[in-house]
Amino acid sequence: MEASRQSPRGRVILPFHKNSSDVLQRMLNALQPESYIQPHRHMSPPKAESILVLRGSICTITFSEDGETDQIFFLSADSSDFGIDTDAGVYHTFFALEADTVLFEVKPGPYGQETDKQFAPWSPEEGTPEATAYFLKLQQLATAANRNSVR
Repeated sequence: MEASRQSPRGRVILPFHKNSSDVLQRMLNALQPESYIQPHRHMSPPKAESILVLRGSICTITFSEDGETDQIFFLSADSSDFGIDTDAGVYHTFFALEADTVLFEVKPGPYGQETDKQFAPWSPEEGTPEATAYFLKLQQLATAANRNSVR
């Protein structure tokens, strides 16, 4: 977790698979609340992705093709909602709600940097000023959704 605190991206991945050609990719993802993950989908080839929260909590958001929010999920290691399976081809993002959040992620391989993710054309690229504003909007959306669900 110290590495994720020191990382400029606010996250670090520790793979369990032996190499990028393995047919099953398994990894720990340690992330901090300031880490923006650009909305993306796994299309080429289509890949589902499963995430289990081992420590902390996250908000996961899925989107329609045109960038409208589809669903918002809150997952926590301390609740019965601790995991999610995102279908292949679905635009999604997630972000930590607590410091030192740790996830276990699984998706089919092999991994290829050029084909692993198709970034949403309506979402700003990581590291840009637009991404900062967009990420704040996503966090506010999650806060409102969480507030509305606790009635």
